[in-house]
Amino acid sequence: MATQVHRNGSLSAVSLQGFVLVGFGGSAETQVLLFAVFLSLYVVTVLGNLTMIVVITLDARLHSPMYFFLKNLSFVDLCYSSVIAPKAMTIFLSSSKVISFAGCATQFFFFSLLVTTEGFLLAVMAYDRFMAICSPLKYPVTMCPMACTRLVLGAYCGGCLNSIVETSLTFQLPFCSSNRINHFYCDVPPLLQLACADTTLNELVMFGICGLIIVSTTLVVLVSYGYITVTILRMHSGSGRHKLFSTCGSHMTAVSLFYGTVFVMYAQPGALTSMEQGKVVSVFYTLVIPMLNPLIYSLRNKDVKDALRRLGQRHSLVKEDVR
Repeated sequence: MATQVHRNGSLSAVSLQGFVLVGFGGSAETQVLLFAVFLSLYVVTVLGNLTMIVVITLDARLHSPMYFFLKNLSFVDLCYSSVIAPKAMTIFLSSSKVISFAGCATQFFFFSLLVTTEGFLLAVMAYDRFMAICSPLKYPVTMCPMACTRLVLGAYCGGCLNSIVETSLTFQLPFCSSNRINHFYCDVPPLLQLACADTTLNELVMFGICGLIIVSTTLVVLVSYGYITVTILRMHSGSGRHKLFSTCGSHMTAVSLFYGTVFVMYAQPGALTSMEQGKVVSVFYTLVIPMLNPLIYSLRNKDVKDALRRLGQRHSLVKEDVR
């Protein structure tokens, strides 16, 4: 709902049909350039994450807990960039830039669900590496297929719970007659700026939930990698130490990029006041990070590179047989 201000100063509720996504502004040439940038990032994101999903699915040597979690991470990256990028590209080339109220709420719900799920998945992946390196004898039992499935479902359930709370609290607010969202997608900070009611509760809930999720998952990551580092340093094999550092380094890079940008956007008080900075940060974690994750895990992971090579050789053999 929105509110309308009468000449006598009173407020009355009016039906809000939709919002206008302001985006980045600028000339028509700037909008075309933004479209090209977003399209390039999105295409690389889709191709990279689909490749990871296909390779892990088809290569039996990658059917392990670590790659099961990595496949789910690629799926989440693919989905939440798809929730944002297509609509953003549409508004860059459209004069109306309108998104319906239901469409805005739906976009926000799925984006919140998927981003939160990614945070939990990164913590689960750190725990998986901790068990594999620090407790190798217990690892097959602790990280059995059923346990892995439960951990992934738990990550999705945590994301869904956060999304329900955030969406219900945000879209039950009365919005003012201005329906212009100062962003390129529907997100909490710009939506709260349109609200006519007191948004203190919403801000506290957002900071509280995001802070709790970031602190708890970061703690899991730091403790896990603390133990992992000590264990690796005690190893006598130089090659084994290098392989483990390479695998863990990929994950730590992904964790640092994701948590750093999410913290800047949501878990500190200045998040609501600097929307222009927020737009740039949002581009980073909605498109750049999902694009980089497959590259980080494939370029620094020998198993994935070997699987890609085997898949390429298999494809070449099939083509030769067809001839």
